[in-house]
Amino acid sequence: MGKATGFIDYERQAPEERPPLDRIRDWKEYQQSLYDDQYQTQGARCMDCGTPFCHTGIQVAGMAMGCPLYNLIPEWNDLVYRGRWQEALERLLKTNNFPEFTGRVCPAPCEGSCTVAISDSAVTIKSIERAIIDKGFSEGWIVPKPPKTRTGKKVAIVGSGPAGLASADQLNKAGHFVTVFERADRIGGLLTYGIPNMKLEKSIVERRVRLLQAEGTTFVTNTEVGKDISSQQLRAEFDAVILCTGAQKHRDVAIEGRELKGIHFAMDYLTLNTKSLLDSNFENGQFISAKGKDVIVIGGGDTGADCVATALRHGCKNVVQFGKHPQLPTERSNDNPWPQYPQVFSLDYAYAEAATQTGKDPREYCILTKKFVGDEAGHVKELHTVQMEKVIGKDGRVVFHEIPGTEKVWPAQLVLIAAGFSGPEQEVIQSFDLHQDGRGRVEASFGTYTTNVDGVFAAGDVRRGQSLIVWAINEGRGVARECDRYLMGETFLP
Repeated sequence: MGKATGFIDYERQAPEERPPLDRIRDWKEYQQSLYDDQYQTQGARCMDCGTPFCHTGIQVAGMAMGCPLYNLIPEWNDLVYRGRWQEALERLLKTNNFPEFTGRVCPAPCEGSCTVAISDSAVTIKSIERAIIDKGFSEGWIVPKPPKTRTGKKVAIVGSGPAGLASADQLNKAGHFVTVFERADRIGGLLTYGIPNMKLEKSIVERRVRLLQAEGTTFVTNTEVGKDISSQQLRAEFDAVILCTGAQKHRDVAIEGRELKGIHFAMDYLTLNTKSLLDSNFENGQFISAKGKDVIVIGGGDTGADCVATALRHGCKNVVQFGKHPQLPTERSNDNPWPQYPQVFSLDYAYAEAATQTGKDPREYCILTKKFVGDEAGHVKELHTVQMEKVIGKDGRVVFHEIPGTEKVWPAQLVLIAAGFSGPEQEVIQSFDLHQDGRGRVEASFGTYTTNVDGVFAAGDVRRGQSLIVWAINEGRGVARECDRYLMGETFLP
C-alpha cells in the first residue's frame, strides 16, 4: 500500500494549527488542512504491512490497539496516494458512518498502532481521514441515498450521540422507519454539547443530521423518555427500541465547601457555553463566564482540557488544571509497548493556547484538593491542596500518599469539576426495568446488545461505560445489525 519506500522517503507532515493567540479570539476550529498533493505524499508513507495493526480494533490489558471500526486504512491511504479520492471515500464510508467526526475528535488509536510508529512517526491517518470526507462533501459526492424499499418496521432510538446516530443510519439503510428521541433541543448528544466548537464546529454535525433526515430518519428533540413520553408508549408504538443514552452521571468531588457558589461540573460549563453560542452568540448571557476570574479545573482528561480552552476564550485571569497522576513520560514506558495506544506526554491544543497566553503549561500533577473556602457571600474564593506521591504496592495496586509540607492555597472564583463520569443516568434505564451491572450499566452482551426485555437493545456508553467515539460508532453499527436480525430474522448489515 502506498509507495514502497514512502515511509523512508517522506517525513510525517501533520496539518498546521491556527496560531494560538489568534484562535483564542474566536470559536472556530483550530485545525487547518493541507493541500491535496501533501495528503497524497502522506498517504505514500503507509507501508505494505504484513499485518496492519492500525485497524485491528482490539483491547489488550485494557488498552486500545488499532481502530475499533476496523477502518480499511491501508486501502484508502493507497487510494489517496494515487489521487483516487472518490474511491478512497467509498472505502472509508464502508466502515465508518461519520468520518467527519472521528477525523476531528478521535484520539487516533490507529496511529498509535501504526507499524511505522515502531521506530518513526506514525502515518497521519486521522488527518487523511478528515481530508477524504471533507473532499467528499465539498465535491458533492455525498448526496442523500434513501432506501429504495421500506420494511414497514418501526424502531425508536433513545439518544442522538454517535452510537444513536450510527444505529439510526444503519437501520434506515436497511429500510426501517427510524425515529430518534433526544431530550436536548439539538441533535448530536455530546457531539453537539460536550465537544467545544473549536474542536468540532456544529455546522459539521448539523450537516450530517440534515443528510440523515433527507434519507428518511425522523428526529424528535426536547423529548425525555419517562417524562415527555413513557417507555410503555415507546414499546407499544415501535417494533424495537434501542437505548443509546450514554454515561453522563457526573463523578463529584465530595469535600468540604463543595456547596459553595462558583463550583460547577465541567459538562454543565461546556454545554451552557455551546448552547449560548449557538442560540445568540453569547448575547443572552445564559452561560457560566470565566471572564476576569482565576479558574481551576479539577481533572486531567480531555474534558478538562476543553474547559481550559473555553476559559481562555472567555478572557479568564488565569487557569490551572489539576491532575491526580504524574506527568506522562516523553517516550513509551516498558509497560506501554507498541501497538498499544501510546501514553506519552503531549501538548494538547488547549495547553498550547494557555502556554502562549500565560507563559506556562496550565497542568499541575499529583495534586489533591483538600477543601474549598468561600467568601462572606458564599462564593468560592480559594482551594487548599496537597501534593501526592503515586506508589505501586506489593499487590500491584496503585495508592497515593500525601506529601507533608506541600500544602498550598490557590485563588479561585470559578472551579470546574472534570473528574469524569461514574456511569449512566438511571431514570431511562429504570423506566424500562432493565437489568444493570454493579456500575449501573445496562446488561447487554457485546455482539448481541439484547437486554432482559424483549425488543429492547442497548449500545454505546450506556452499555460499556464512558469510552471513545469510535467505540460508540462501532456499537451503534453492531446494535443496528442485531436489531435488524431481530426484526427480519436475518440481516445484511455489516
